Amino acid sequence: RYRRSSSSNRNLDLKNLKFFKLSHLNELTIHVAIVCAGYNASRDVVTLVKSVLFHRRNPLHFHFITDSIAQQILSSLFQSWMVPAVRVDFYDADELKSEVSWIPNKHYSGIYGLMKLVLTKTLPSNLHRVIVLDTDITFATDIAELWAVFHKFKGQQVLGLVENQSDWYLGNLWKNHRPWPALGRGFNTGVILLLLDRLRKLKWEQMWRLTAERELMSMLSTSLADQDIFNAVIKQNPFLVHQLQCFWNVQLSDHTRSEKCYKDVSDLKVIHWNSPKKLRVKNKHVEFFRNLYLTFLEYDGNLLRRELFGCPSEADHNSENTLSELDEDDPCYEFRRERFTVHRTHLYFLHYEYELSADNTDVTLVAQLSMDRLQMLEAICKHWEGPISLALYLSDAEAQQFLRYAQGSEVLMSRGNVGYHIVYKEGQFYPVNLLRNVAMRQVKTPYMFLSDIDFLPMYGLYDYLRKSVVQLDMTNTKKALVVPAFETLRYRLSYPKSKAELLSQLDMGTLFTFRYHVWTKGHAPTNFAKWRTATTPYRVQWEADFEPYVMVKRDSPEYDRRFVGFGWNKVAHIMELDAQEYEFVVLPNAYMIHMPHAPSFDITKFRSNKQYRVCLKTLKEEFQQNMSRRFGFAALKYMTVENNS
Repeated sequence: RYRRSSSSNRNLDLKNLKFFKLSHLNELTIHVAIVCAGYNASRDVVTLVKSVLFHRRNPLHFHFITDSIAQQILSSLFQSWMVPAVRVDFYDADELKSEVSWIPNKHYSGIYGLMKLVLTKTLPSNLHRVIVLDTDITFATDIAELWAVFHKFKGQQVLGLVENQSDWYLGNLWKNHRPWPALGRGFNTGVILLLLDRLRKLKWEQMWRLTAERELMSMLSTSLADQDIFNAVIKQNPFLVHQLQCFWNVQLSDHTRSEKCYKDVSDLKVIHWNSPKKLRVKNKHVEFFRNLYLTFLEYDGNLLRRELFGCPSEADHNSENTLSELDEDDPCYEFRRERFTVHRTHLYFLHYEYELSADNTDVTLVAQLSMDRLQMLEAICKHWEGPISLALYLSDAEAQQFLRYAQGSEVLMSRGNVGYHIVYKEGQFYPVNLLRNVAMRQVKTPYMFLSDIDFLPMYGLYDYLRKSVVQLDMTNTKKALVVPAFETLRYRLSYPKSKAELLSQLDMGTLFTFRYHVWTKGHAPTNFAKWRTATTPYRVQWEADFEPYVMVKRDSPEYDRRFVGFGWNKVAHIMELDAQEYEFVVLPNAYMIHMPHAPSFDITKFRSNKQYRVCLKTLKEEFQQNMSRRFGFAALKYMTVENNS
C-alpha cells in the first residue's frame, strides 16, 4: 500500500512502486509452452499467438521448443513485433531428440510430436505451472480463464486435459483397429495444463518412460505421438488428471464428436484444428469456426502492439526516445520517422531448401516486391534457376493471398531455393531499402545479384555470373559486376535468347536501353555503345546518379534506410560502393530486361507532390554530407558534382 509522501520521499516511492509493479506483473504472468518445428508450423503458430494476444489482459511468457529453423523465424518475428508485456524463450529441440528418438512413431508430426513428454526436464526448474498448446489452436477467450483452472486442481492432480472427442481410443473405427490403452475415450493433448513442480516430485520422467517401454512391447509404435503415452500413463494412474470442460479443446477432425460437447458456439473457448485437412472438416458450425480462424489468420498483427497496464515495453521506450529527437514541425518529419519504424518481419514464410555449392561461386538473386508485382515471380523463376531471396511488403491478409497464390503455382512449388520473407505493412511509404536489406541478410551464398522484381534476367545469367566470379577473381578483389539493363514497352515480348538477338531487337525498336527517355543518367555510365561490340569485361567510372544492377559479395554495404518510396534509393547505394572503392565492371554478355507495369503509388506521389520532391532533395543532401564525414576528401566529389536528380 502506498500513501502520499513528501517530495523528499517521492523518488524512493516511485522506485518502490516500479518494483511493486514489476513483481506484480511477474505474479500475473501466464506461461505458455509450444513445440514448433519447421517452416509450416512456424506459420501456424502465428495465428495461435495472435488469437491469444487479442484476448489477453496479462503479461505472457512463451516457451518455444524449436528446431533451428523455427527459432530463427520466431525470434526474428517477435523481436520485430515488439508486443509489450510478452517474453519469449527458446529451447533447442535437437538437444531433446535423444530423449524420445527411441520411440517408434507413425504420427505426421514426427519426433517433435513426442517433445511434450520431456517438458518437466526442458523448462526452467523454477517454473511451476504451464499451459501447453499445439500450434493448430485458436483462442476465442482470454487465456487467463484457462490459467485460473489450475486453482481447481485437487489432491494429486497434475495434468489438466479435455476428453478426446473422437472414437479413436474406443477401438471401433475400422476392422483390426487397435489403439493404445486409455481411460474411456481417452484425453486429447492439444491443450494441457501441467503442474511442473508436482510432476517432478512424482518422477514423471521415470513414469512415462516405464509405461512407454511396457506398451511398445505389444504396440510396436505410437500412432498419435505423445497423446498415446500420456493416455497409457493416465490409464494406470487416473488420479493424475483434472478433466477440463470440453470447451477448452473443441476438436475438429474427421471422426469428431465435438458437436455433442457444447450447446451453442458462444460457449466455445478454444478450437483445435487437429486434422491435416484443417478448414475442410465436417461440423454443423464449421462456418463459424472457419470465420474465427480466418479472422486471426488475416488480423493485422500491428494492432496487438497495444500497451498493457500503461507500462510500455523497453522497445517502446527506445523507439520513443529516437522519435523524440525528431522535430514534428519539420515538413519532412514523416520521411525521417520512417527510418526508425520497426516492421514486423516473418522470415522464410514458405519452405526453403538450399545446399551451398562446393566451388564458392554461388550467387543469389535479391529483390523486393508488393502484392501488385506477384505475377513476376513465376517468370523470374523460369529465367533464374539459382537461389532467390525476396522481401514481400504485405498486410496480414495479403500474406495469406500470397500463400494461396504460391501454393497454387506449380512453378513456385517446384522451387525449394526461393526464400520468401514477409515484411508487414506499416506507415505511409514503401520502405524499399529496408526490404532490400531484409532480403540481403538472408542470402546464404558468397555472392548476390541485386535486382528488382520487374526485371527478367537473361536465360543463363545465373551460370554466367558464377563463371565471372572465377574469371574476374571476385574472391580477392572488390568488384561490382554490372549487368546492363534494357526495357520493353510491350507486355508480350519474345525474350531474346542471345546478345545478337537483343541487339537486333534494339535496332528494330522493340527494346531500348533502360530509362533512355526519362532518366538517361541512371545507366549512361554503363556505356551501351561500347557494350554492343564488347567481348571482354570493361571497367567504368562512377558518375552522378549512376544506379546499375550489380553482383557483389554478400558482405557488401546495405542500402540506406532514409530513402523510402521513390527516388535515390539505388543511387545512394552505388555511391556507397564507389566510396568504398568498389570497381564497376560491365559484363559483355549479360543483360536484363525491364517489363512494363502500371506506375507505383510512390512514383505517382513523387510526380504530383512538390513537398515529396523537396524532402527527397533534403535527404539526398544530408546523405552526401554524411558521406563526406565518413570518407573525408575522397567523398568530396559527391558534394561538388552537378546533380539534378
